[in-house]
Amino acid sequence: MQGLKPGQIRALERLYKRRLPSGQAWTAEQARELASLSRLLNRQLGLLVDRKGKIQLVIAGTATGIYIPELPRVAPGRLRGLRLLHTHLSSAPLDQEDLMDMLFLRLDAATMLESDQDGEPGRWQSAWICPPDPPQSLLELKNSRMEQACLIGPLRAWHDSACDFSSLARDIETRLGEGIDETFPNRCLLVSVSPESHASQAEKLAELKELAISAGLEVAATLAQRAQKPDPRYILGRGKLMELEVQALQARADLLIFDGELAPAQLHNLADVTERRVIDRTQLILDIFAQRASSRAGKLQVELAQLAYAQPRLAGKHNALDRLMGGIGGRGPGESRLETDRRKSRTRMAQLKRELEQLQKQRALARKRREQNRIPLVALAGYTNSGKSTLLNTLTQSRSLAENRLFATLDPVTRRLRFPEEREIAISDTVGFIRNLPAELTQAFHATLEELGKANLLIHVADASHPQLEKQILAVETVFEDLGLAEYPRLLALNKCDLLSESERHDLACAWPHAAQVSGLTGAGLAALLRQIEMELFMECPGAAQGADIRPGHGAAD
Repeated sequence: MQGLKPGQIRALERLYKRRLPSGQAWTAEQARELASLSRLLNRQLGLLVDRKGKIQLVIAGTATGIYIPELPRVAPGRLRGLRLLHTHLSSAPLDQEDLMDMLFLRLDAATMLESDQDGEPGRWQSAWICPPDPPQSLLELKNSRMEQACLIGPLRAWHDSACDFSSLARDIETRLGEGIDETFPNRCLLVSVSPESHASQAEKLAELKELAISAGLEVAATLAQRAQKPDPRYILGRGKLMELEVQALQARADLLIFDGELAPAQLHNLADVTERRVIDRTQLILDIFAQRASSRAGKLQVELAQLAYAQPRLAGKHNALDRLMGGIGGRGPGESRLETDRRKSRTRMAQLKRELEQLQKQRALARKRREQNRIPLVALAGYTNSGKSTLLNTLTQSRSLAENRLFATLDPVTRRLRFPEEREIAISDTVGFIRNLPAELTQAFHATLEELGKANLLIHVADASHPQLEKQILAVETVFEDLGLAEYPRLLALNKCDLLSESERHDLACAWPHAAQVSGLTGAGLAALLRQIEMELFMECPGAAQGADIRPGHGAAD
């Protein structure tokens, strides 16, 4: 309202007393008043009108655009119940900014009215969000066209104002809600933006879907875009971003999950442009870990990883960088809210690291007692959901938690196993790995992963029934290298072989000739695996695996 005279402000306030008619965009008097006032102020004017025709908000913009302030959130799959009517001081039709406002604010419609040089109304145009199966009332609009999931009406003379916006909005809302199960509140939409092929993106989206299901979400839809260089601001282009919003609206998804890791600026920009919650793959994994952590060490490690991830993303989280210090002896620039959050985060992270170091010392004492008793340690490691916990339960006759989902178990479990001749070993089940393991998790779970470094033998457990078996094996091998375990002795156990046919098991034997084919569920092949473990730990074997490369055709020696 800066620069407006008192009389002009009163003229804008009088607009709140107007009620637009049903079945028409406006009356002739209302159109002339709006066009004249817009030209007089040399500004675009915007009105947010409810379905009863009452004006809820009057917006005075600039000569080239308007800014719609933040509005209350609406339920997933619903329109806002408000339509936008705004003036243009030029002959330009509805542009992409108008369509984006309509989509991301979920407005019933967006309407443009021209104001010519003499302050008289000119042509007008409207656009609506278009569902996948448009209602007949939308299809009956003559000379309309589809553009980026929006139905854009033709340019019409201002006096040809017949249009029932309320009925159209109700029809669109009905179509958007068809076939949606409202009993499941947590619905998400998965997004992949990558220069990789569509087949590779589909594989990664399939794994992301498993992660989402493991977190207790229902996956409503997926969207993939192949881009050599993702948009630095929104990661998606504007057109694809509008398509994403319409797809999320149609699926009633209130959460967007991006494969990969979003930059802090991208995360904030996406959160500003859409009313939906936006997270990336790392946040999803951290949330799963937070659900699964049951021991004190696990909870501390998850909290540390979450703080490490959130710290660089604190910028821009709070609009008000208010000064906290003041008064006698405390005057000066003070400390901003952002600086306070960062300081609290650093302080908490330091405290967590101290507590984890104390727990690490306790585990070191337990390992020392095992070493004094000359009990070798065997660590089960592998891709998440490869059946490590089931294998441990079958080998040691224990009842640790084992479920068919990603990251079902988080806290390490150690059990004893007795061999003939009074020999004993300790078997430890560690946290599962995944491709592109977030750096925050690797750092925070150093205390847990150190069990791998102290083991006498690593057993790399892989899911033989998984279609991406080779990629999962190589992903775990990469993690071993990152943890400095590439030279450690290890065996490859191809688990879940009971799910394969005889020919598939023969192909596996050719690809990995030295791997043990086992089934943690039925116990098949475990006797051969135990003989390999016994030879590695208790017998002099010249072919012991020292940093063996276990790509296909290069299995670890037994």
